[in-house]
Amino acid sequence: MTLILSLLAVVLVLATVLPLSVRREWWIRALDFPRLQIAIAAVAWLLVWLILAPDNTLWLSLLALCVAAVFCYQAYWITPNTEMHRQEVERYDSLIDGNCPTLRIISSNVLMHNRNSGPLLSLIRQHQPDIVITLESDQWWQDELDSLTSYPHRIACPLDNLYGMHVYSRLPLDEASIEFLVEDDKPSMHARVEVTPGISVQLHVVHPAPPAPGENEESTERDVELLMLAKAISDSQQRLIVAGDLNDVAWSATTRLFRQISGLLDLRIGRGLYNTFSANHWYARWPLDHFFVSQHFKVVDIQRLRNIGSDHFPLLVELAITDSQRQTSAVEDEELDQERLDSIEHSKAARQAQSLPG
Repeated sequence: MTLILSLLAVVLVLATVLPLSVRREWWIRALDFPRLQIAIAAVAWLLVWLILAPDNTLWLSLLALCVAAVFCYQAYWITPNTEMHRQEVERYDSLIDGNCPTLRIISSNVLMHNRNSGPLLSLIRQHQPDIVITLESDQWWQDELDSLTSYPHRIACPLDNLYGMHVYSRLPLDEASIEFLVEDDKPSMHARVEVTPGISVQLHVVHPAPPAPGENEESTERDVELLMLAKAISDSQQRLIVAGDLNDVAWSATTRLFRQISGLLDLRIGRGLYNTFSANHWYARWPLDHFFVSQHFKVVDIQRLRNIGSDHFPLLVELAITDSQRQTSAVEDEELDQERLDSIEHSKAARQAQSLPG
């Protein structure tokens, strides 16, 4: 038993320490994802250690201190995404904020090979969002979604490589564009949404590739795309929404850099994990689908919707446009991880992206 506990403790410590590195190999960056699972495993280890207390050696006691440190460190990253933290984006209160225009959006990674559009179409009809965002949507999905006749304004990029993307909107979309920021087969979408006369919102939809075998051996392309967008909008005074499947968890160092540089706020902070992937495995779920907003918004509603046959749950948000600009980011005063930022910026993908038009 001592050997087994020792080996498990070493695994937990390594799984916690390796992501501290700025290295971008997929197997290192993948350890950013299961922080909750690692924290739970640390608690289980400590319980077993306590049960075996009479037989504990000095070695196991030292390992227990290490495992306790693992739990504390993982909890530090997870806690902001729970109700124990202050809400980064305040809740909308009509008595305080007055009557404000609202914007309801559903974002759904549909899973390209999923050939059952009924559950998603049913959710759209039930919740009546102003905008529907789909990811991994190919031509088959476009043909199915074209039945949404009450959404006349559209941006379409059907692809059969798991990176197709569509935006369907009741509201006018101006200056709509499809950009390939880093990889020539991974699109992003950008448009100005006319919510009411005189009130518009700049919408950015992204879906960078994950660091994974068969995709990218490193997280470089994903990290570069997120930081390119963060820099592009960092000085903007517009109302901004960034949405999509970032293939990165809410608590990763890259997502933190994105929030620090862009100045955007995370709807999850102070509310909950809203784990959207994997819909197929309850024990391995992470917050991969995101909404980041500028200070002009407050939250009316946020929901993880029911399974539609994809490996992702859809995410619904309703935002009130209050233009209060009194809200502050939880990472605003934290020191920028300059070493990690320099490492990403000096990568080959970043140098290639610099030459892209627009």
